[in-house]
Amino acid sequence: MTIIRGIIFDLDGTLGDTLPLCIRAFRQSIEPLAARTLSDAEIVASFGPSEEGTIRLLIQEHYEQALAGYLQHYAAMHDLCPAPFPGILPLLQFLERKNVRIAMVTGKGPHSTAITLERFGLRTFFTQVETGSPSGPVKAAGIAAVLASWSDIPPAQVIYVGNAPSDITASRQAGIAVVAAAWAPTAEPERLLAMQPDELFYTVAGFRTWMEVMITAPPLSAHKDSSHP
Repeated sequence: MTIIRGIIFDLDGTLGDTLPLCIRAFRQSIEPLAARTLSDAEIVASFGPSEEGTIRLLIQEHYEQALAGYLQHYAAMHDLCPAPFPGILPLLQFLERKNVRIAMVTGKGPHSTAITLERFGLRTFFTQVETGSPSGPVKAAGIAAVLASWSDIPPAQVIYVGNAPSDITASRQAGIAVVAAAWAPTAEPERLLAMQPDELFYTVAGFRTWMEVMITAPPLSAHKDSSHP
């Protein structure tokens, strides 16, 4: 019987609807320096590395100025996403009460991660926070770092919760089960389902209900959240 004793969360699109904020902050910081318009698709295509890496890809010649501008705009416009998804805070409080260990592995850079966790009031829930790298995706390594620090918990009792196909890939590389979070407006459930995650949920409430069972006994199944219309 597999009991879940540790959960590693993604941030953007998993704990909060921050992706539109990221895109707008990139546009505000880069377009004036590049003297051209950036499409959402162009910005999203550069995702993978942290913001530092994204800015290097989009406007390397003004890197320092663009990065400073990005962080300034990101913080100033965070009212676009003032709180985590409904149900996330009670979920984390529930997991904490049940002594489930919680960590975060995100592709975001350390500065924007700190801004969002502070704004959301969530920082104290995470025993460990692993952020992204300018050089490219490092989520598998981040997950491995958390697993190493949780040496008393077998990897079979840890799950990763993320909203992107790359999260599924990283979790498999790190050797743990993955729950696909499809509750954000920006989620692409069909792409996630095509990757065959261990679980997929369309609502935070559905994930919470499943977790209430999984921290006490049953093994992972091919459950798909039936609350999707």
